[in-house]
Amino acid sequence: MTRRLPRPLRPFATSRYRLLASALSISLFGTGVWTVALVFQVKALGGGPTDLSAIAAVNAAALLAAVLFGGVAADRIPQKRILVAVEIVKTLAVAGAAALGLSGALELWHLAIVAALLGLADGFFYPAYSAVLPAILPEDDLLAANGVEGVLRPAFLQAAGPAAASAAIAAFAPPAAFLGICVTQLAAIALLLAMPAVALARDATAPADRDGDGVVDAPPRHPIAVLFLDLWGGVRFMVRTPWLFATLLFATVLVLLIMGPLEVLLPFAVTRQTGGGPESFAAVLTAFGLGGALASILVSVRPLPRRYLTLMVLAWGVGAIPFALIGVTDQLWVMVIAAFVVGVTFDGAQVIWGTLLQRRVPPTMLGRVSSLDFFVSLALMPISMALAGPVGETIGFPLTFALAGLIPPVLAVVTIVVARMPADEIAHPLDRRPPATAPIDLPDSGSGGPSGSLES
Repeated sequence: MTRRLPRPLRPFATSRYRLLASALSISLFGTGVWTVALVFQVKALGGGPTDLSAIAAVNAAALLAAVLFGGVAADRIPQKRILVAVEIVKTLAVAGAAALGLSGALELWHLAIVAALLGLADGFFYPAYSAVLPAILPEDDLLAANGVEGVLRPAFLQAAGPAAASAAIAAFAPPAAFLGICVTQLAAIALLLAMPAVALARDATAPADRDGDGVVDAPPRHPIAVLFLDLWGGVRFMVRTPWLFATLLFATVLVLLIMGPLEVLLPFAVTRQTGGGPESFAAVLTAFGLGGALASILVSVRPLPRRYLTLMVLAWGVGAIPFALIGVTDQLWVMVIAAFVVGVTFDGAQVIWGTLLQRRVPPTMLGRVSSLDFFVSLALMPISMALAGPVGETIGFPLTFALAGLIPPVLAVVTIVVARMPADEIAHPLDRRPPATAPIDLPDSGSGGPSGSLES
């Protein structure tokens, strides 16, 4: 019956995935509300691009500080426990901002603290989510699941969340939007609690292979030794895998160029250049989200392309070109179209990337490699966030957005050639369906692996 479903819907035949996808949707919705509410709360407190840059940089730095440890945890602790704990932390953090905002005591430094807590939580969320998918779905359904995520993320993070935030801000104030986030987060926690636990990959393979190299290691004497040995195993795999290392280096520079303008300057470009308000900013984010959703569906309905590495990197590089238009136009419709194109290329490539990791990285190392994916590719994100406001004010928005749009295509071509990606993708085709495998259920009371002492 599962095989008779349309390809993008096959993951929903698994009850655990339905619960996980529902919780992810709600969590993404809350993040989308926070993105818009934060901007206008900063403006309500008298802040500007530099203040928003500082808060965004704090969030990014906290994410980077936590994500490597989150990868180790995802390979050692049942991912369900991690996801539940993350949502609880996010709920409490935003609840604090809502309480301070409604009482009139909220200040910019409070928002920085909340942003740091959210960054720490996300540092554990992403590796756990990436690692749990192959454990609850057959390998043949991973592309569809990543396509579903590619639809959910723009639909809720860039469309529904910002739209709800703009409505709440227009009717009330940013703290009301914060309060709404708390309510929805409680539903996400309930859904995750209802999801059965899944066996860790390492439980079923080699519990004593702590660095993932296939060799049984002597047990370390201290949990800290386990932690750093795990990290070293992930780093060694990354460096020895050319397609992975080259893509992450490219992503590092790409993030430096685009994340600051996207997260910090875009809301000010919309309001200053077009004269719009929260509704205009939400419209641009919605276009970005709709483009990503459309691309995710189109990518997920077909097998992976034969030239998956080349197509993926070119999509990220060429897809940045519309940023150059955002900096020079005063027409909202041009910004909307530019955001739509960026969403199509970026999210379509992201579906390929997520499936690529789950198909070519050993399951015993997927949590750590996913965390290294975020750490290495986002290593310069705090710098991008911190520099975007001052740079945009100094050299102007047109030049800042032009640099963000015109440098990535050149870097993409260089990355493809230097890493010899065409030869690699031909030698390792992923456009063939592998045999389906059944996941393993575990009771919720399991210790989660040989390193239970690391659980906290």
